[in-house]
Amino acid sequence: MNSQFDRHARTYDDDLNRALSISGEDKQFFARRRIAFLSSCLRRLGEVPRSAIDYGCGTGDTARLLASRLRLGSVIGIDVSVESLNIARSLHGNVSCQFLEPRDYIPQGTIDLAYCNGVFHHVLESERGAALSYIHQSLRPGGIFAFWENNPVNPGTRYVMSRCEFDHDAVPVSSENAKTLLAENGFQIIAVNFLFVFPRFLRVFRSLERYVSRLPFGAQYQVLCRKV
Repeated sequence: MNSQFDRHARTYDDDLNRALSISGEDKQFFARRRIAFLSSCLRRLGEVPRSAIDYGCGTGDTARLLASRLRLGSVIGIDVSVESLNIARSLHGNVSCQFLEPRDYIPQGTIDLAYCNGVFHHVLESERGAALSYIHQSLRPGGIFAFWENNPVNPGTRYVMSRCEFDHDAVPVSSENAKTLLAENGFQIIAVNFLFVFPRFLRVFRSLERYVSRLPFGAQYQVLCRKV
């Protein structure tokens, strides 16, 4: 992840929606589904977070969703793209949502929940450990981390990424690789689930996704883990 996203900040939504159009859905559909799924996971665990970090928050849409859906008292959006953060502050900044560069937030081990989506395929492989360490240090003991990534096994995912201007330099992260990275950096794996199996024209079958979420079919996956 680097400041190349400054040049994509103003066109990010349009570029992403254009790439996603093959699925029949837009970025908000996927964002809402991810947060709804995470919310159900937290309920099953008996977790009621009050604070969260959205690591790689971009222009802040998901930080807002996290705050409203999970009824959080505070969300800190972290990103290296200054231009994206400026947009996030103008659209979503308020007393409960702050948007900061990594250097402006010093981890203090107090955050209940960390979230990221589609971030680590932009992080250099040599820097992924440091990024996970930053997140680990931000969480309280026992804090939850929802690590979302694109599933490179899914051909639809690869096609969508090939259509994204900002994904041309991406290095995909498999679910197995993600689990290894997270375990090596102080996280205990709770569950791995794959979502978004059926595109819009097959939406009648979406109710079946919960039965196959452990199989690596979906366009994205969540590794839910806990700081140890």
